[in-house]
Amino acid sequence: MMRVVRGFYAVAHSVKLCRPDVICAYPITPQSEIVENIAQMYANGELGNCEYITAESEFGAASILVGASATGARTYTATCSQGLILMSEVLWCAAGMRLPIVLTIANRSLSAPLSIWNDHQDSMAMRDAGIIQMYVENNQEVHDMMPQAFKIAENHKVMLPMMVCMDGYKLTHAYEPVDLLSQEMVDEFLPPYDPPVKMTTKEPYTFGSYATPASYMEFRAAVYRAMDRSRKVIEDVYKEWAEVSGRDWGGHIVAENCEDADVCVMAMGSLVGLAREVTKEMRDEGKKVGFIKIRTFRPFPAKEIAKAVDNAEKVIVFERSLSMGSDAPVTLDVKSAIHKKAIDVYSPVVGLGGRDVPHKLVKSVVEEVMENRVEPGTYFRGLKDCEEVIV
Repeated sequence: MMRVVRGFYAVAHSVKLCRPDVICAYPITPQSEIVENIAQMYANGELGNCEYITAESEFGAASILVGASATGARTYTATCSQGLILMSEVLWCAAGMRLPIVLTIANRSLSAPLSIWNDHQDSMAMRDAGIIQMYVENNQEVHDMMPQAFKIAENHKVMLPMMVCMDGYKLTHAYEPVDLLSQEMVDEFLPPYDPPVKMTTKEPYTFGSYATPASYMEFRAAVYRAMDRSRKVIEDVYKEWAEVSGRDWGGHIVAENCEDADVCVMAMGSLVGLAREVTKEMRDEGKKVGFIKIRTFRPFPAKEIAKAVDNAEKVIVFERSLSMGSDAPVTLDVKSAIHKKAIDVYSPVVGLGGRDVPHKLVKSVVEEVMENRVEPGTYFRGLKDCEEVIV
């Protein structure tokens, strides 16, 4: 059923169809209306036997879901920015306990200074926690991604939390035509949650217990291996979804016109559509430019990226976050993936704090790289002329 809806509703409707057992959340802009929509559905009796809990904080919300997930409940929350950072202590625990909590992250800047606008600094701060991360380009993709997220996270070979990251405001507040899923289709695709281990009064277990140096490393290695195993599970779920829904969003990456490209442009999230449009325009102008959409960020698709840029001389990674004192986060992984290849990597940082990223800026970046007007490495684009007075 095609309807014009906001990104908030696209997420909420899809989550409802996944038949969660426990939803716990705390509102934070620009995420709030996701859980407000779900709360309205709960009040209307549309969530069946699901328990909807409003916590006193994001830390509390994550803590409640850890307990619920440990008892075998399918669990969900949504957050962003400072709320995600407040959850971080608990989410690291959830990954270590192998609890498949699903989260929607409405990506938003981190303080200070205070900003309620969009970039990727919040989810990037969690990239080493053992949580699967994937980024969507539009509201149809995030709508389609929620059943896939539960199926991936709950797979017995994986059993890890999963973040579905959507750009705050750019997507959450945007009205788009979305082909809404039916309950019958989601039920056919997503089976009931059947955890390999769960805590009951008759069979008590300990989750996240104290580990001495003789055993701690084994637990962390187990999370690492589960993340690695998730690569194949994610690919299989992506393919199954394409067959069931008729919408193929691609695999870990989507590479376009890279076979003969001298320059390959990479982007994630809502910037994907614009970057794709610019590269297509430049190809029409006779320039050998390719485009790569990164969908899965954790686990990082190193082999897929290395193969896609095999014939390129330069790679441009549009970054929406920073790693202070080092290359930007996505660039670090891209460089690692292609370190054996003689390819220059450029990482223009754009759109921090929700700053506009217009068409002409993206095109000018690609042109300056192709014309050798900038050196490889991390550099800022879109700063004001008065930037030198800010110290």
